[in-house]
Amino acid sequence: MKKTAIIDYGSGNVFSVFAAINRLGGNPFITNDPAEIRKADKVILPGVGHAKFAMEQLKSTGLDKVILSLTQPVMGICLGMQLMCEYTEEGNMNGLGIFPNVKVRKFVDSPKVPHIGWNELIDCKGMMKDYVSEVYFVHSYFVEVNPYSTSNAQYGGVFSTSLQKDNFYGCQFHPEKSGTTGEDILRDFLNLKTIEK
Repeated sequence: MKKTAIIDYGSGNVFSVFAAINRLGGNPFITNDPAEIRKADKVILPGVGHAKFAMEQLKSTGLDKVILSLTQPVMGICLGMQLMCEYTEEGNMNGLGIFPNVKVRKFVDSPKVPHIGWNELIDCKGMMKDYVSEVYFVHSYFVEVNPYSTSNAQYGGVFSTSLQKDNFYGCQFHPEKSGTTGEDILRDFLNLKTIEK
């Protein structure tokens, strides 16, 4: 039976993600055990809160190295996606570097911070090509548009809303809170095949 590991590192919105994956038949389980994470068919790195604390949690448990070693499809959600980037202005620190030369910036020229609510996806391609739709956001920092962007949005400027490189995927928005569109995106992720590195 295929299983989906949801990484618990003290900064995740794990229960709403668990519920969403469970509804889709993804057999989710919440864990911080490296062996269990490596054995899972899919892995999700959720995240809410401050990037510096979250990154410190990953490093102190060795989960940063575990994530970098994974070959099955991995999805970072919200802060989880930001941690996959090379650098973030939140705490002025390096991330996991899965998306090289990609920086996370603080909103400064936007109507209101944090950016909370529904916003339309634009410039969709790759796994996101069928999702020109509205999804739900809650964030004060954004990922700049970059070569790994698979969708963007407009909020005081254009920012990246999803990323993909090899077996790593990211959503700045919360698919687990984005209605049927979010469910469809999660379903597509659960149906991905493992990419051999």
